[in-house]
Order: sequence, then C-alpha cells, then structure tokens
Amino acid sequence: MAEVLLLGPARQAAGASRCDIDADTVGAVCDMLVERFGAGFAAVLGTSRIWVDGRPAASTDAVHADAEVSILPPVSGG
Repeated sequence: MAEVLLLGPARQAAGASRCDIDADTVGAVCDMLVERFGAGFAAVLGTSRIWVDGRPAASTDAVHADAEVSILPPVSGG
C-alpha cells in the first residue's frame, strides 16, 4: 500500500494528515481519496500537485506498494 501525505488544505479537507491507499496509478489514488473524503477534498485536489517519492507525477504514473504520494496544494508566501 502507498502512503499518502496530505498537506495544508488537503489535510484540513480530509481531516487527516496521512492515509494508506492500495492503487496502481496516481489517478486511481486520487479517485480513491475523493471517494473516501468527499467533494470538499475533490475541490482541493483539483488545484493540487501530486508527487510520488519526491518527484512530480502525472495521473498515469505508476504507484508501487511502498510509494510515498504527497498531495501538495498551492501555497502563497509573504
């Protein structure tokens, strides 16, 4: 199972900072997260970047069993 790290607004929308997901692709991970956490999470996910093992990932990229998938919502600084 991949470990999913939920950061910032993604963490707030999910009510959790991490979870485990068993899926083969980034897109499948995202679908399962939306199913688990609902429409509010889907809205955050729509503006977020997804990284797998410290690298930017596309929805078709593979996710191996020990992967770390990070949901990185946009941030602003000051």
